[in-house]
Amino acid sequence: MITARRAIIELRALGKPGRVHALQHFYKTAPGGYGEGDVFLGLSVPQSRLIAKAFRAMELSEIEKLLASKFHEVRLCGLIILTIQFKASKEVKKRREFFNFYLKQLKLRRVNNWDLVDVSAPTIGEYLLEVEDPLPTLIKLARSSSLWERRSAILFTFPFIRAGHFAPTLEISKLLLKDKHDLIHKASGWMLRELGKRDLSLLRSFLSEHSVEMPRTMLRYSIEKLPETERQKWLKKIK
Repeated sequence: MITARRAIIELRALGKPGRVHALQHFYKTAPGGYGEGDVFLGLSVPQSRLIAKAFRAMELSEIEKLLASKFHEVRLCGLIILTIQFKASKEVKKRREFFNFYLKQLKLRRVNNWDLVDVSAPTIGEYLLEVEDPLPTLIKLARSSSLWERRSAILFTFPFIRAGHFAPTLEISKLLLKDKHDLIHKASGWMLRELGKRDLSLLRSFLSEHSVEMPRTMLRYSIEKLPETERQKWLKKIK
């Protein structure tokens, strides 16, 4: 049987204690930081991906054991395994199971840093393309008190962007305009930038309506690919 215990042994064997301090600083684990209290083994992301690939056939119950770990890289590995299995699944019922499992992990605060959300939500969110009305789920997450649920809400719209459906991104971006956290500003701006790559006129329309109220970081991320003269024009609109 492919077990979480075996995967954790292999992850720990790759850990480098000398990298831990730098990772703790990068992921803001000090008191008051968004990653406060998180614990690291000292692995690189490619190393976590390598172990995830080797354990990709792991049962969901064992993946949950990885996600319950105190170690950041173990949870990352579990999420990568989940995305591998999601991509391989051809059944809507199974993808729904993965999606609901992911929401459970969010609620349990196990998907609790930006890299963990970013490696998983844009893939797991593909399930919502198969839902008749995904907006209630997205709106509920966008209104959550949890930073990571809100970030997941906007990144869940990435699959819609890739599929050419832009309304969810616009709707959730509007809801997050008043969000206080920089990590939400960055994620929303990122998704608007991706939208703009497919439909520049739609991005410009959103900017015309909302640029004066957008947090500067959100605006800056959203216009990153525009010509410099146009970027300066939008930036000057901010109070």
